Amino acid sequence: MEIMQVMGKLICTQRVEGLGHMHLRILRNNKGKQLVAVDPVGAREGNWVFTASGSAARFACSNPAIQTDLTIGGIIDYWTPDG
Repeated sequence: MEIMQVMGKLICTQRVEGLGHMHLRILRNNKGKQLVAVDPVGAREGNWVFTASGSAARFACSNPAIQTDLTIGGIIDYWTPDG
């Protein structure tokens, strides 16, 4: 798991069937890299979230058939970034 910050939402009108109608978010990791994650929890821009990656990301969704390798597992209510 990794802590990341939500930078915004991503709108895709054309996508593979395996993504279904899942919301997509742009995240920034601690190195400043931007990544796209499936969002089953409803995170908003600016939220700090924890993520599941790799094969575990599929099981963090309500439907493990969703094709993802990065999923938001939860919104962090309180956390002080250390850097």
